[in-house]
This record gives sequence, C-alpha cells and structure tokens, in this order.
Amino acid sequence: MDPLIEATDLTTHFYTYEGVVKALDRISLRVDRGITFGLVGESGCGKSVTVRSMMRIIQEPGRIVGGKVLFYGRQGTGEDPVDLIAQSEAWMQGLRGDRISMIFQEPNAALNPILRVGDQVAESFLFHRRRSMAQKILSDLADADTRVFPGSRGLQNVLYARTASNPEALLLRLSRRIPLLKRWEMRLKKEAFRRATEIIGRLGIPHPDEVARSYPHNLSGGMKQRIVIAIALACKPDLLIADEATSNLDVTVQAQILDLLHELKETEITSILMITHDLGVVAETCDRVGVMYAGTLCEEADVTDLFQGPKHPYTKALMDSVPRFHQEGELKSIDGAVPNLVNPPQGCRFHPRCPHVMTRCRTEVPELQAVGENHRVACHLYGNKEKSDA
Repeated sequence: MDPLIEATDLTTHFYTYEGVVKALDRISLRVDRGITFGLVGESGCGKSVTVRSMMRIIQEPGRIVGGKVLFYGRQGTGEDPVDLIAQSEAWMQGLRGDRISMIFQEPNAALNPILRVGDQVAESFLFHRRRSMAQKILSDLADADTRVFPGSRGLQNVLYARTASNPEALLLRLSRRIPLLKRWEMRLKKEAFRRATEIIGRLGIPHPDEVARSYPHNLSGGMKQRIVIAIALACKPDLLIADEATSNLDVTVQAQILDLLHELKETEITSILMITHDLGVVAETCDRVGVMYAGTLCEEADVTDLFQGPKHPYTKALMDSVPRFHQEGELKSIDGAVPNLVNPPQGCRFHPRCPHVMTRCRTEVPELQAVGENHRVACHLYGNKEKSDA
C-alpha cells in the first residue's frame, strides 16, 4: 500500500530540572493510505508524544532531537514527500488543520468556553478555506444585487476577487487594519459559520443551527466530542489523528463515536491514526497496530496477526491482562513497574520485567525486524538464539 506519513528514528527529549526525560527513542512507524492505524500502550508510554512530535506541537521543555517525518503528497499528484521536521513553523501552520488534523484527548480543554461552538468550527474555514469561500461569495454577488454596506459593491468585488486569488495579499492585510473597510469580512465569517453548521449537521447532531449557536457548557460530553471532531474534519484532512477520542465517554456514546469515525474514513478522510489503551477498540476499528512501551515501538503488525499471534513478551502480557468473560481465578498482571525515563534501563527497556530476559537484553537495544509478512518486532528472542536466564 502507498504510505501517507512515515516517521523514521523519531527521538524526543524533555529537558527538566530532574534530568533529560528520553520520552521517545528512535520511533519508526508508517501509516498507509486508506487504513486505520492503532497506537496502543499503557499510560505514559509515549503515544501522545509520538503524534505531537509528528505534528511538531511539542511544548517546552520538549524538543525533537532526531529523526524525520515524511508526509507524502495527495495520490496521483506526483508530489514529492516532505520532511515535516525540516519545515518552518509558518509552513506547518498551513498544514495543521488542513492536511493533518487532530482530535485532542479532552474536549473540555480543546473548546473555548466563551465562544460559540459554531464560531470555533468556523475558524478552520477562515484560516484554510478563504479562497473557496471568496469564490462562493463572488458567485452569489454575480447572481444577486447584494451589498455588504451601501456604495461598496465595486470595492467588495475587488477585495473578494483578491481573496480568491491570494488571501495573504498586502491589500487585504491593510484593509483589516481600517475599521470601515474591515466590514467586508462579515460575509466571509457568515459563509464560514454556514459551513460550520453544515458539517455539524453531517455528524448526526440534531438541530445543528441551534447547536452551532450554543456554548460548550450547554452540550453533553458526547456532543462536545462531536464538535471537536467537526473542527478536525472541517477541511477534510488526509490524516486524522484521534488521541483517546472515546475516553471518558460511556459505552453507548463510545460506540457512536467509533461508528462515526469509521463512516468518515469511508467518505471524508484518507487515513486515521488512533491512539488508545483499549485493546477492544483496536480489535474493532483498526487495520494495523503498533505497540509502545517506555518510549519505544516494540511490535507492529496487522491487527488480526497481532491478536492471533503476538510476538513481543510485552504484547503477550498485555493480551493476557485483558479480562475474559469466562475467566476463573485472579487477573494476570505484569510484574514490576514502568521505568523512569530520566534513567531508562540499558538495552531493551522491557528487560527488567520480561520473563524471557537474556544477557544481551541488558546491554543491546533490539531493532525492529520482520518475523512474518507485515509483522515486525523488537526483541532478541527473534534474533540470534541465546539461552534465557530468567
């Protein structure tokens, strides 16, 4: 399959007073077009840091210290892949929310409590879709004698035409500084709000006009999650990153959100990168899955292969810790504790908790290697054989 985004040896550190937190250690993964890729692991393993590094939204004291992230152009256009790590912040701002969007983990933190939800969805159109909105307005003006304010027909046509050709033109920037001329943007904002209301309705929210004029505190948790999804989907991105999109929701609403994401992947977006710690969600929605532990990627496979034949000891332990309906006796757990990433263990980061630890595991970092078709694992058990000393 054709790749959409590919991270290679991505490394991120956080420089704190306690020391350097080695949050990501040479993460390499690829999301192909048309698939849902699940990234799983326990809390604190680096899932969110991985996708934030890929989008270049790591906050201080974090810093990307190595690796590259290749983002491939739209299929059939012949565009060369672009290394996102090497691009300017201005270039990345044009990419985020347009080609790549993200559903953040907590909708209450993602939404501004003093703005109507429709205005918050409309911001995506105002930032990324000024050209298309200006063309729509010019078409409407050609069909009807519509004015923004008296005597402005000729001027507004010029401003909208310039917006349709170059939204960052000097004339437009100057007009926004003059209060009287600034009023021409009212029609752009109305068009953005209309589009926001339309996409809110497409997400299955009843009475979208009323909801668009509501504030976040007027909505339930499931409704706010849909609004956050609407913001992410406004510009029909190629890649949608869902960071715990169904956390803190009841089972019924969770199922509705997952069904919605599956439907949108078929109609609106190309691929989904889903972050979760729920293996049931992964089994139900994902095509391919990567398992993370302590800032490393320890296994990557098609979802069926992973559930039927996990290879890495950590992946096997995760599978064994899932409660079964007819299970008898105590639940299984993983011995030990997650390591401190200021001073992570040498060699394999899982070796202090691994039941199959070998001497080389304590000194040599395992590389991801193929153990089957489309199945990779980072474990010395699948390299040169050595007797376990567990």
